[in-house]
Amino acid sequence: MIPFSILDLSPIARGATAADALRNTRDLAQHAERWGYHRYWLAEHHNMPGIASAATAVVIGHVAAGTSTIRVGSGGVMLPNHAPLLIAEQFGTLASLFPGRIDLGLGRAPGSDQSTALALNRDPYSAGEAFPQQLTELQGYFAPRQPGQRVQAVPGAGLDVPIWLLGSSLFSARLAAERGLPFAFAAHFAPADLLEAIALYRARFQPSRHLQQPRVMVGVNVLAAESDAAARRLFTSQQQAFANLIRGRPSQVPPPIDDIDAYWSTAEKAGAERMLGFAVVGSPATVEQGLRERIAMTRADEVILTGHVYDHADRLRSYEIVSDIHRSLGKEVA
Repeated sequence: MIPFSILDLSPIARGATAADALRNTRDLAQHAERWGYHRYWLAEHHNMPGIASAATAVVIGHVAAGTSTIRVGSGGVMLPNHAPLLIAEQFGTLASLFPGRIDLGLGRAPGSDQSTALALNRDPYSAGEAFPQQLTELQGYFAPRQPGQRVQAVPGAGLDVPIWLLGSSLFSARLAAERGLPFAFAAHFAPADLLEAIALYRARFQPSRHLQQPRVMVGVNVLAAESDAAARRLFTSQQQAFANLIRGRPSQVPPPIDDIDAYWSTAEKAGAERMLGFAVVGSPATVEQGLRERIAMTRADEVILTGHVYDHADRLRSYEIVSDIHRSLGKEVA
């Protein structure tokens, strides 16, 4: 049965605080564990009023400490923002505290605007060129210490924390294939190159000690509710958030509205729909059909679900509905 996982950005609802968002994140993770989700990943973003997971490794520790079996990791850590040694030490510490449960998903985007990237001491123009070298350095810190090695990650050396490469274009697909690493595509916000990237990754995959066969995870925006109309209304929170992002005014997650077309311009609607074109929104039956279609289209080995929902209870209910769908798919396989 194909695993279902969750990608959480710790959304901060309008009028709430980061502390509220982080409590909700841990609560959702605890529910997700009971509902049978495979992984729970957190994403690194900076200078975003509606996202509380900037200190991603810290939030991973918060979630892992509140759960016992679900895998917890990053979806992802933006490696060019950090020294590879620092990430090796952070995730080596997490893997030491929660053995067998920690994943390290890596991206090469800044997870922020250009000004914030510069504030993170990052050269925004070098990410694409430097990322493969940074990855090599990071993998070296997770390998067993070699004779004469002067710099090592403590903790980290010899722990071999599982690494995933994340991407929304062909660059990371190609690199993941060359390195024999699992690949996760961000179709939840950039679906345009999805099928081409997956095909490239599978065609060029080189087996490694980490992975013998290509493994593809696909990110999907999902919002399930009791009816199509109810789900579409809840989804307007995310549509407003994307419109605000297009305007260059990122915001806390707004409450749903009745008429999204009254909120955005034609150009903003087109831009948001391009980014959200792979989303699945609706009743249990609608969401089940949509997930079946996307799994068949991509032949994904794993699906990771995400979505900004204003009310935490509605977010819990959405993932609970999807967990029921997952169980029904599993019965068919059995």
